[in-house]
Amino acid sequence: MMKHITDIFFDLDHTLWDFEKNSALTLAKVFQENQINLSLEEFLIHYVPLNLKYWELYRHEKITQTQLRYGRLKDTFDMLNYKIDDETINIISDDYIYYLPHFNHLFDGAISILEHLKPNYNLHIITNGFQEVQARKIKSSGIEMYFKTITNSEITGVKKPNPKIFEFALNLAKTVKENSIMIGDCLDADVNGALNFGMDAIHFNEHKVEIPKHIKQINHLTELKKYF
Repeated sequence: MMKHITDIFFDLDHTLWDFEKNSALTLAKVFQENQINLSLEEFLIHYVPLNLKYWELYRHEKITQTQLRYGRLKDTFDMLNYKIDDETINIISDDYIYYLPHFNHLFDGAISILEHLKPNYNLHIITNGFQEVQARKIKSSGIEMYFKTITNSEITGVKKPNPKIFEFALNLAKTVKENSIMIGDCLDADVNGALNFGMDAIHFNEHKVEIPKHIKQINHLTELKKYF
């Protein structure tokens, strides 16, 4: 048990909020509305890794938000040799952002672990996602009540793993790194970002990929009970 911890910081996408499931449902709706004649399953095979690649570039300030939203779609359509004009891509991109928070699947155990933690810890979110979209996700999925503070990269002007976003989040939460811990799925942004900042971290390793042995990890959210 980690008795010195008073504040727990969660990532949102891929940690509490099931991004891939909600994203697939959103794309299905957007494709139907815009009459995109493509197999969604085939589209996702290419889109999912491309989206992760674009987010990594965005995280390290190598592309803009606009380039991320357009590029991940454009590259996927190109890989499938699907002819589509830029105007339609931009419409799909806007529709995707609009509808994404309408789907609210959380990871199994998310509500259970938040209920378990809330009575004894201050809970917070640190996310690299877009402020308006993330706020809608948190509210519509019914988890807003669990969190005392929410820090996003648009507010801070930097993204995880930049130490400034962790510093901002701690100041907002009125706590210190020695009494705080970060929980997230991204080894680069969440875990190493926090550890390099001097804050403890736990990797939500849903896919059970091999990671350095010194890093704390869980494969299911309810496994956090062994730490708290």
